[in-house]
Amino acid sequence: MAEELRITATSKSEKYDQLYPQVQALLEGEKDIIANLANICAALKYGMDFFWVGFYLVKENELVLGPFQGPVACTRIQKGKGVCGSSWLQKQSIIVPDVEKFPGHIACSSLSKSEIVIPVLSATGEVLAVFDVDSDKLDAFDSTDEFHLKKIIELVSL
Repeated sequence: MAEELRITATSKSEKYDQLYPQVQALLEGEKDIIANLANICAALKYGMDFFWVGFYLVKENELVLGPFQGPVACTRIQKGKGVCGSSWLQKQSIIVPDVEKFPGHIACSSLSKSEIVIPVLSATGEVLAVFDVDSDKLDAFDSTDEFHLKKIIELVSL
């Protein structure tokens, strides 16, 4: 059984810096992608105290819910719909300070207030999944989160 994550830092960057090697250790030697995505979600949910953390996998031209931590979630999302579908369509990260102000936002939980979505790209630039993190606080995400979350996502290959 894996040792519990220990995060003692106070700043956001320091928390990510402490979490990164712990995530690396969790994934080391494990080849199963679902196990690795699940551990990334758990590590980030508890290490960063996020409201919801999860992956949506591209399957048959839609996003299908994959490993996640948090309240129940939307199961399928169409390309271009909501923040996740928009990130998939645009092939770029999207930071939403207030989900109520995002046109077409899909409210899986009314408690979600802000969100960051990062596409997971293949070596050829094809979107294989999107990584979605929600907060129950407004304006919770910024370029610091984007940088560190991308770095963590790079630890796995789909």
